[in-house]
Amino acid sequence: MALFRFGRKPTTDTSATPAGESTAAEAVSADTAAEGARSGGGLLDRLRAGLAKTARVLNTDVRDLFKREGRLVDEEFLEELRATLIRTDMGPAAAEAIVVDVRERLRARVVDPEIVIDSIRRQLLGRLEQTGAAVAMATSGPTVILVTGVNGSGKTTSIAKLARLFTRDGKRVVLGAGDTFRAAAVEQLSMWAGRLGAEIVRGDPGCDPASVAHRAVARAIEGSFDVCIIDTAGRLQTQSNLMQELSKIRRVIAKQIPDAPHEVLLVIDATAGQNALSQAKGFKEAAGCTGIVLAKLDGSARGGVIVPVTEQFGLPVKFVGLGETADDLEVFSPERFVVALLEGALAPAS
Repeated sequence: MALFRFGRKPTTDTSATPAGESTAAEAVSADTAAEGARSGGGLLDRLRAGLAKTARVLNTDVRDLFKREGRLVDEEFLEELRATLIRTDMGPAAAEAIVVDVRERLRARVVDPEIVIDSIRRQLLGRLEQTGAAVAMATSGPTVILVTGVNGSGKTTSIAKLARLFTRDGKRVVLGAGDTFRAAAVEQLSMWAGRLGAEIVRGDPGCDPASVAHRAVARAIEGSFDVCIIDTAGRLQTQSNLMQELSKIRRVIAKQIPDAPHEVLLVIDATAGQNALSQAKGFKEAAGCTGIVLAKLDGSARGGVIVPVTEQFGLPVKFVGLGETADDLEVFSPERFVVALLEGALAPAS
């Protein structure tokens, strides 16, 4: 398999929106208007905006640690620092590692916040270092991507955003509407397909999701599509019968293309915080997840959850969702993430 990194070249979308689907069409129309109003800032600016709530926790609490010029690094300070870090949901292991580093290097010294922030930066970068972050592409034929996630995680919108990234790079995309038990999800994905110039395969309400996956892959092969992205029902990781269904979908896909699916992406709601850990565990075991899409990062003060998810389950964060429009999905960069997260902690007080 090849590794594919996305460019950001613009394309012109000339696809027509299907008639008779007014509710979803209005949603897409609103999204289009929002895209037109965007300032077009750089990736770092967008990450700053997306991480604003998480950074604000560090900004406020780190400042509180240094209410006077300099602060003695003692056990009281270290406990306050640990509590501050845990509030971002980066997890007790990462928080403890940072505290240990500060204790060993700076104990009994009077320090400024810049020194402590440098320790946080080094520890986070080391823990977020990841391999396999690029999307794995098939060396020939269509690349098949299975997308999973619990109800309300932002899965359907994330699929639309993925389709946008691929179509912008000149890839032909077919979608499989496998969330067959939610008519609204199928309608929403159909409207996005029309808006983004992607084809879609859908089944009757309540039909076997594996049959939709089979037909979507068959269409991708027959039509020489570059990418096939398959939606799955929003499911709870505790429902074993639904986990078995995911396994069935994988088997059906593999019968058509032996090394498919090439990616199995788990969409996690950043606002779920530590609950994201149980999601990652259940889905990794059932679906063989290969990477994470961290959605709704712009609405969360718990963006630090990226750290324990990547550490405990060895799943790279491949994309982060930074807003509501189709363009608001970015390839995850640990360096940019840490910069955006920590800049606010040293910003001048307003």
